Amino acid sequence: MRVIRSLAAVCFAAMLSACAPVIAPPGPAPTTPELQGEFFVTTDGLRLPVRRWLPEGQPSAVIVGLHGFNDYAKAFDTAPGVAGTGPELAKHGFAVFAYDQRGFGKAPNVGLWPGEDALVGDFRDFAHVLRAAYPGVPLFALGESMGGAVIMSAVAKAQSPPVDGVILAAPAVWARSTMPFYYRAGLWLGARLLPGLKPTGQNLGRRASDNIDLLRDNARDPLFIKDTRLDTIYGLTNLMDDALAASGKIGVPTLYLYGHNDQIIPPGPTRRAMAALTAANPKAVTAVYPEGWHIVLRDKQAAKVLADVAAFIARPDAPLPSGSHDGAIARVKALKAR
Repeated sequence: MRVIRSLAAVCFAAMLSACAPVIAPPGPAPTTPELQGEFFVTTDGLRLPVRRWLPEGQPSAVIVGLHGFNDYAKAFDTAPGVAGTGPELAKHGFAVFAYDQRGFGKAPNVGLWPGEDALVGDFRDFAHVLRAAYPGVPLFALGESMGGAVIMSAVAKAQSPPVDGVILAAPAVWARSTMPFYYRAGLWLGARLLPGLKPTGQNLGRRASDNIDLLRDNARDPLFIKDTRLDTIYGLTNLMDDALAASGKIGVPTLYLYGHNDQIIPPGPTRRAMAALTAANPKAVTAVYPEGWHIVLRDKQAAKVLADVAAFIARPDAPLPSGSHDGAIARVKALKAR
């Protein structure tokens, strides 16, 4: 029996060594990051599509928008039922720029996880490019879900913050430390035994928004990824580990947004992130929206959220117009795990 167990262990180890999470290859060659027309050229030479929404005249602030998992820069454009984050913030005098993060939208290597360091590096470089293009203008970062996690990790790791302020829209902070053991074990095994498997998730019964027209539009969009590789989910989890750990290391003015009905990022890790952020950062504001869902910037109540975002960018130290910041952490703590 002992011999059989030993052989099984050896076979299992060999099987694991033969498969591993796939990381997308880097770009063709080192270069200087820059904006070239409708593209952002990364430090390793990849060309990432860029969208922009500009105000009339000089902007009073510049915003870097980072989309969520399986989405792309279209997330900040006009969408069914909502004005759109980019167009709406441009009306307030802000310049908004968003790019397809590598592995998503029309960026190279769609569907493959690019690695946390690559995502963080692209954001840092893009912020640097916009700093140079708009000297002296306040620079903010606005991230949805995965995009929020990228921003959190980047700001926490930087010796000098790449931006002057941060808006986190339901950031992806569902780290392993907050997951059940069987989730962690299944993800670890799946990413090594079947890294290219694409589970649909159709039977999970979770919804990202109450904006059904938006969800249908995403379902019809060929650039919106519907089937996700297991090793890409594994990579996202690595990023979420980093994001939750970064919560207490963000020193710039920060607005943290969360929807009461969010079925994607659980309230438990969200409360932990909010508590760590506000304990370490007196310039942090948390807000919870009773009618909000995960895609809080494009839900049916998005106008209220965008008004708060615009007010925060103009005056980070002022109360939010909606009053959604009152008792926000306590309200998240009262939510049951979903």
